[in-house]
Amino acid sequence: MITGPDMSPSETPAQALFRDQYTGVHASLLDLARDRFSALLARMFDGTDDSFFELANHAHTNNEQNRFFEAMREIRIRRRVIEADFLADLEAEFNAPGHQQQDIRAAAEEVDMDSLSLVQNDALEESVAITSMVTKARANFAGELLSFQARVSSLYVHASSQNPVNPLDPDFVARTFLEVCHRSDLAMEIRERLILLKQFDREVLSHLGGVLEDGNRLLVASGILPNLKLGIQKSPGSASDFSLQATKTSATARNIDTPTDTSSDSAITSADRVAAQQQGEALFSQLQSLMASIRSKKGPVAETGGRTAPPDNVHYIADRQLYGALANIQEQISEQALDDTEVLAVDMRASLDRFLAKHHTDGPPPALSQADEDLINLVSMLFEFILQDYNLSAPVQVLISRLQIPILKVAIKDKAFFSKPSHPARKLLNSVAKAGIGWSDFSERRRDKLYGEIHSIVERILNDYDGDLSLFQSLNDEFDTFLAREDRKASLVEQRTRESEVGRVRAQRAHRVVERLLQAKMEGGDLPDSAIRLLRNGWSQVMFLAFLKEESEHRFNQTVRVVDELTWCLQSRINRAGRERWVKIVPQLLKNLKSGLQDVSYDPAETEQLIIELKRDLTAHFKLASASTQPGDQDDVVGAPRSSVLTADIEAAKNAIERQTEIEDAALIEYLNRVDQLRPGAWVEYSLVNGSQFRCKLSTTIEETGTMIFVNRLGLKVVEKSRAEVAHELRRGRVKFLQDGMLVDRAMDAVMSNLRKISGKAA
Repeated sequence: MITGPDMSPSETPAQALFRDQYTGVHASLLDLARDRFSALLARMFDGTDDSFFELANHAHTNNEQNRFFEAMREIRIRRRVIEADFLADLEAEFNAPGHQQQDIRAAAEEVDMDSLSLVQNDALEESVAITSMVTKARANFAGELLSFQARVSSLYVHASSQNPVNPLDPDFVARTFLEVCHRSDLAMEIRERLILLKQFDREVLSHLGGVLEDGNRLLVASGILPNLKLGIQKSPGSASDFSLQATKTSATARNIDTPTDTSSDSAITSADRVAAQQQGEALFSQLQSLMASIRSKKGPVAETGGRTAPPDNVHYIADRQLYGALANIQEQISEQALDDTEVLAVDMRASLDRFLAKHHTDGPPPALSQADEDLINLVSMLFEFILQDYNLSAPVQVLISRLQIPILKVAIKDKAFFSKPSHPARKLLNSVAKAGIGWSDFSERRRDKLYGEIHSIVERILNDYDGDLSLFQSLNDEFDTFLAREDRKASLVEQRTRESEVGRVRAQRAHRVVERLLQAKMEGGDLPDSAIRLLRNGWSQVMFLAFLKEESEHRFNQTVRVVDELTWCLQSRINRAGRERWVKIVPQLLKNLKSGLQDVSYDPAETEQLIIELKRDLTAHFKLASASTQPGDQDDVVGAPRSSVLTADIEAAKNAIERQTEIEDAALIEYLNRVDQLRPGAWVEYSLVNGSQFRCKLSTTIEETGTMIFVNRLGLKVVEKSRAEVAHELRRGRVKFLQDGMLVDRAMDAVMSNLRKISGKAA
């Protein structure tokens, strides 16, 4: 049963009448939300089922396949319960705004300290996934969220500018889903749960904007704030204006321009910018809280960035002064050659202390505020991770190390850098790191276009960045254009390399199979020279081409049958029945031999000569075998080779090769599983005996032989290894698998995880 919004005993009659007026609107809005989320959840679970099925089909081990099938089974069993509980919690939030969100937060904080070590890592990964999808949704749907929040709050008497209402807040929607999954006892490992959360993000939260738009249309049609425009400030204290008033105030406090026109594009752009800034400051506040908790425990200075508290009679410098000090320090550092091969590690606090002391004349000594201290410490920790990240190639690491001060200046002006993955400076850092993952040779940098492009980007940031983020966006666009052009060329080269190597490896396998088959067929018999030359020099080519044509396996079987018939005609003792069969087989056999050699363009003159000699040897053998046969003797082979025998011969030759290449030490199983998880495009680093290293990426794995082809970033082949060889190298530490994910995202996750760990707070 749908009830109206929660009523307070303290409501006046006028307030009660106002609420009753919108009871029908509330019910319609709840019905709309239930219908839309029910459809989105159904599509999400269907997609999750399909995803797990595909993953199971492509699993490399039985254990991995069973895990995905079990996850698929769990989803099918629990989906109805999860859907029902989610919609029930959604209805409860509509009826009593804020209560359900408090319950979810309380449940998330109730962690049994005895079991914390067992669940902390999983909880952290889930928390990071939830935070990421919520941040993205708030950035993508900022305008719709603000409008819906302003309108829906008008339905509730307790809503105010300090306590707005939004039952469709992305954080509530995402955490409610996670909570109902936990309540349903969904038995899945963290990897499968993260896949489920990713599917929820893709199929539900990414479509929240549509739900909000429908909700806004319903509220406008009901006469609730129909003229609401983002960026328009109404009279102070207006009940319908509290959320936009707060946004305007927040933007003004941060010197962020809000739009003065009423166009939807301008309003949404401003709302996105304001929302991103607010999210960045919220995340920074969370990090400040963690650092404050660490300082209260007197944690290590190197880890916390904590410092001795300044005396009371100090002058805290403003952002403008801090910005100027950083610019001065950057000029001094920029005098160092950008082409140095050593990473530049800047002690920002020490540099600022020296600068402030040097330029202090009279009055209270200048000092950094705690917020500035925390900001500097946070950026320093990010760059500490970046400069220790093994996945980042050394030459690119050296160049990125020069950007610590510019990135700190970015963070001072725009804290959305910490929370917004699409922030121009953050995108540029991620793109540079990803593009340079395969670059490792300092000696080639002067002739390398990619290194030159990255060098130019760093140089322009150091020389031209004055606080305008459009520089990063412009550099990002130029770099994307450059990478697209280079990637097209590298992709063409890699495609040719891959096709060539696949053909070569398959040809080698075909040669081995044919050689083993012929060797087996010719053993134990004294064949004439004409037959040996024909089989080894000519007919082996016919068999080779037939084997390569996978769709024509019947043709390959026919070529093997010809070999069986020829060896029978030249080796068997022949009785009366055998003579009849011999006379019947030989003409067609000679015809098949000649036709096959012609198909592979074998030398016509040599073909004629071999056929003539073979006829002579066949005739001689027939006469000799017939003369030596006694009555009652049986043929060595009484009929044509049976297909089962023929197939067994072929499979025996193939299996002999496979057994030889797949004899694996049991100790390699763990490493083989890791090798099997390597996908085309993944980067690795090989360490050679002489101490040098080189980086390459997996281009393809040839399944028939387990051969792995690795290429450099230009698409040229650099090494070829079998699965077992890569596993051996992995066990010995001579090869490392690299991560090419977003650099800043990994750095932020690592810093947050480290701060939580030191502060003792669960994720």
